[in-house]
Amino acid sequence: MEFQTLKQSHLKRNIIIGVVVVAIISAIVLNFTRAKYVYTDKMPLINGTVNYSLADLNIVAIYVGGVEVDSLDSSKQYTLDTEQSTCTYKDGSTIEGLNISYETETGSLSISPFTMKGTKCTLYFDEITGQTIQDILAGKTISTRSSFSSTLTTNTTGTIYQAQDDDGTTYYFAGAPTDNWVSFAGFYWRIIRINGDGSIRLIYSGDSESGPVTTGTDTQIGTSVFNDTSDDNMYVGYMYQSNQVHGLVEDSTIKGVLDNWYKTNIQDAGYSSYIDTNAGFCGDRSPSTSNSESNGSGGTNNLTTFYGSFIRLNKNWDHSNASPSFKCSDKSNDLFTLFSSNKGNKKLTYSVGLITADEIVYAGGSIDSTNYNYYLHTAEDYWTISPYIFNSNSSFILYCISNGALDGFPANEAYGIRPVINLRADTLFEAEGTGESSNPYVVI
Repeated sequence: MEFQTLKQSHLKRNIIIGVVVVAIISAIVLNFTRAKYVYTDKMPLINGTVNYSLADLNIVAIYVGGVEVDSLDSSKQYTLDTEQSTCTYKDGSTIEGLNISYETETGSLSISPFTMKGTKCTLYFDEITGQTIQDILAGKTISTRSSFSSTLTTNTTGTIYQAQDDDGTTYYFAGAPTDNWVSFAGFYWRIIRINGDGSIRLIYSGDSESGPVTTGTDTQIGTSVFNDTSDDNMYVGYMYQSNQVHGLVEDSTIKGVLDNWYKTNIQDAGYSSYIDTNAGFCGDRSPSTSNSESNGSGGTNNLTTFYGSFIRLNKNWDHSNASPSFKCSDKSNDLFTLFSSNKGNKKLTYSVGLITADEIVYAGGSIDSTNYNYYLHTAEDYWTISPYIFNSNSSFILYCISNGALDGFPANEAYGIRPVINLRADTLFEAEGTGESSNPYVVI
């Protein structure tokens, strides 16, 4: 009898516990179910799949240019016609205070409020049409330069040159082209090159107030020293570390200026989604104690050192045998890339840098040789990212002189800053742009 009583007591307790658990779960489910119809939800509409978290939301139809389609094409970009698009409740009544938007970059739709089951929507989209960088390339003559013993001064409009970088074939502008202007983020830029991965490298050349400018202080965002101090090898670095050839601990002074500018004018202004997150900036610190060849020695403290740019562009103090390169000799340390990049040192917080001295030589410049007639001449002195030599107790960085020549000067001198950025390979430009300063390629 005692055993039976105990068994009945356990059974009763288990039933009570079960009822309580079921009640708790029901309350949680009910609250979740109610909540998910109250708050805004985002749904991807591309890749042929509509993956809704709101099971009872039905998109009645999707129209592109007035034609009904099953889904949006992930290879294209669209804008949502918010005036024509409508949503109704299950009973057919119109949703008041409807807020509907579409994120072009992510392909996500946002609709609110969801206060009743059975919401149905008819959405109208317009395809964004324009020209890609491949379309722009298709209309140009592609050529190759084999000698860099002299400057390039001719009008090269309609021509683009090819070479190799770490990612494949890169197409670059050289000489005095008039068709490499871009308008983006409220600023004017010149296309330096299309990188081997398809991203588009630009250099700053004016803002909405100055307009597209080729010379003068408006071609730069200001001036700065490269580093506040110059009396140690480490100060040739865009980033540096004491007693390290390729240190990556401290930011250079000029990097801090560029980062602040980028944060304010690109990121905070809402343009960072256009920026390529893999492309980098090569601050080649490959060291040598010889001025004729790279031997891997040097680069610390006060040891006289000739860096990679010196060996390539001014070997034996003779710039007539310059052999520039788009390849970065030490990608793991000296290719400065964003923290999320799939290559380089991943030490950048913002995807902004400076032009390399090699890129200036490819474009038509030369060490110690004036050139007033190529597109990178601005009649101002401005920095490159390229270390030159450490000599006479001073770190020398290459800069472009106001006469268009390249030369090295101590890192603690103040010169102009021209930001360099990389647009994504899938960037679209307005169809009517020709790349001229009066009709630049305008990023859509």
